[in-house]
Amino acid sequence: MAAKKGARIIITLECTECRTNSDKRSNGVSRYTTTKNRRNVTARLELKKFCPHCNQHTVHKEIK
Repeated sequence: MAAKKGARIIITLECTECRTNSDKRSNGVSRYTTTKNRRNVTARLELKKFCPHCNQHTVHKEIK
């Protein structure tokens, strides 16, 4: 039997500063995984998280 899809999905958050800034502490892009409720939050998620590559709190946006 097929399991039906739930409202919660797993998303990936990626640092916006790492993609554009070349003057950072180390190479790479900071990524976090989290879940969101697809029925309540339809827009792309944006959270301020700590980026170890930039060494500061930056905006992390949801990627596909």
